[in-house]
Amino acid sequence: MKTGVIVFPGSNCDRDMFVVLRDTFGQDPVKIWHKDTTLPDGLDLIAIPGGFSYGDYLRCGALAAQSNIIAPLNDYVQKGGHVLGVCNGFQILLETGLLPGALMRNQHTNFVCKNILLRVETTNSPFTNLYKNNEIITIPVAHADGNYYASDDTLSELEDQDRIAFRYVSVAGVPTPEANFNGSMQNIAGILSENRRVLGMMPHPERMADPALGGVDGKVLFKGLLNKLVGA
Repeated sequence: MKTGVIVFPGSNCDRDMFVVLRDTFGQDPVKIWHKDTTLPDGLDLIAIPGGFSYGDYLRCGALAAQSNIIAPLNDYVQKGGHVLGVCNGFQILLETGLLPGALMRNQHTNFVCKNILLRVETTNSPFTNLYKNNEIITIPVAHADGNYYASDDTLSELEDQDRIAFRYVSVAGVPTPEANFNGSMQNIAGILSENRRVLGMMPHPERMADPALGGVDGKVLFKGLLNKLVGA
């Protein structure tokens, strides 16, 4: 399986993503520089990692969305390619319009870095197929601009089309206001594209993919991708 990781100036989670993809898929991912105008042939998955692309100037992900690599990324998505955007990667996917909505400053305006609880809202995607419905998992977050916002119509579409992948929840598995530390609408932590092949999420599954990191709940996402892509 051939994977790629897009690297922007200010990306700082690209190595984390590189390691988990290498360990899961059995070969080194291709590093794709933001100034590239084409993508390598035969990619099964493209990952857009976390960080602070272009220093988060203007608006998180806004400058990255104007990079050379975005046009071929759009083409790749339109042709049915699989894309995972994590944290800043999620912000970039929203800024490009590949996913709907926006990410604003956390409701308390603080940078939050901690392990949080997520509820798996759907198993009907290449990314979540090895989880159980409503499974509660632990995944780290590290962001100041993760407050998900979308119009009422978009929220209804996401709900009706089963495209909400993860929600922030309490220990009891309930999407409470207290669990919603960044203020995201409907406690949304991750969403899927209409064809379910693009996932954007604020929490970092690549940081919970090895027992040495404190758990493997995030590893399940990458194993699920391998499971689906091998069988595709």
